[in-house]
Amino acid sequence: MSQEDVKTDISRSSNEKAHPENLENPSLDIHGLPPDPDAHMSAEERAAIDRKLLWKLDLTLIPWLCILYLLSFLDRTNIGNAKIAGLQKDLSNMSTGQYNAVLSIFFVSYSVFEPLTNILLKRLRPSVFIPLIMVLWGICMTFMGFVHNWSGLMAARWFLGLAEAGLFPGINYYLSCWYKRSEFGIRASIFFSAAAVSGSFGGLLAAAINKMKGIGGKPGWAWIFILEGLLTVLFGIASIWMVHDFPDEATFLTPVDRARVIRRLKMDQQSSAEHEEFKMKYVWMAVKDYKMWLGMVIYMGCDMPLYAFSLFLPSIITQMGYTSTRAQLLSVPPYALAACGTIAVGYIADRTRQRGLCNIVVSFLGIAGFAMLLASDDPHVKYAGTFIGALGIYPCISNTISWVSNNIEGTYKRGVVLGFVIGWGNLNGIVSSNIYQKSPYVSGHSTVMAYMIVCLLGGSLVLRTMLARENKKRRAGERDAWVQGMTYQEAERLGDQRPDFFYTL
Repeated sequence: MSQEDVKTDISRSSNEKAHPENLENPSLDIHGLPPDPDAHMSAEERAAIDRKLLWKLDLTLIPWLCILYLLSFLDRTNIGNAKIAGLQKDLSNMSTGQYNAVLSIFFVSYSVFEPLTNILLKRLRPSVFIPLIMVLWGICMTFMGFVHNWSGLMAARWFLGLAEAGLFPGINYYLSCWYKRSEFGIRASIFFSAAAVSGSFGGLLAAAINKMKGIGGKPGWAWIFILEGLLTVLFGIASIWMVHDFPDEATFLTPVDRARVIRRLKMDQQSSAEHEEFKMKYVWMAVKDYKMWLGMVIYMGCDMPLYAFSLFLPSIITQMGYTSTRAQLLSVPPYALAACGTIAVGYIADRTRQRGLCNIVVSFLGIAGFAMLLASDDPHVKYAGTFIGALGIYPCISNTISWVSNNIEGTYKRGVVLGFVIGWGNLNGIVSSNIYQKSPYVSGHSTVMAYMIVCLLGGSLVLRTMLARENKKRRAGERDAWVQGMTYQEAERLGDQRPDFFYTL
């Protein structure tokens, strides 16, 4: 039985109570849905309108959000490019330990504040919250170009992490409130592919900006921070007009289109498009859900390798014997392949609804890539390993977020769960920052492999098995008693605990 087959049935025994007089909102029909503005149309006409609406959402939301995340990832990882441009030497010969501490301090503030940001996003509205944090982190980035010692760099990276904390979990949560579960994965993949494009773009941009060395008495690495920070501030200001609010308040949609968006989401068993008052019970519902904890394990299995790869790829390539500028340029192709792979896996996962299997298969690529880096001394083999490693890491990030999001229902519960999952994954960036101590980076590559084998591969196997078992019980009617005697609205508040809510595997 597919999820479409059970869109509106709560249980075999509870629908009799769902009479109109029991509905809290008289504008909703017997199934809690807003009136259908296209009820008089044929199936072909309705499908055409739906395609046109989806295309309108994509063109309005996705391109700008991709640019914002590109800037975000560029600003947090450009320190890797600055390192090979002379950052360590210029700041009083900063030791390797001090440099790794600079990387780590970002992830402390970044991860600690992430679980709170989705609540702020919902309460302040996206059109206020996102431009605000962008301007703040752009200012932090710019001032990194004016530091003169290790302490100043540490302070700037702390505040950079604090300001950036709301973007990635916030945008993933935001997109999940616009699209059906079978549509979310490819959009999340396109959005996250901006991180891979950022890696490519960052290497090229750093190589070009580094030629400004000496202008204004500033070294090349300082100009990398200053120019990229100012660019972020400009885009943050523009986001005041370019970022839109949630579907029930979005001004770029007509009232009819807003009704269509809300209706299609509720038909997909989602209530996230509509207003919901915050209550602490949603936090406790998230904390008690095993899917959140397993999601945290899986996400750390791909997020720690992601940051290890992003922060140290220029150094890994330099260790192969290439010069600084050549290493910057050689870091571009692996990211380009990763961006293509991320979008491809997102599309496949949406079509097959087998996100767990996609994680499992792709994780083997990452394990193989880092095994090549670990086992070979041949620079050509190592460079090939960076391609396979990137292809095994990047697609799992967006696929894991989509998988978790698909299986959590309720506006605030989903926001809290995504905050914890992404926050915990990013906290493991501290590990990424400290495992690449000495060339040839044996301990670094080994740690990445261990994370991918135990957390990413192992966690995905466990979660998929548990979800499949629960779906089997729900199809057999073993959970129907959970909604016995409830109205439709009462049962709907159960979110993913509704007996007719089937998990995405």
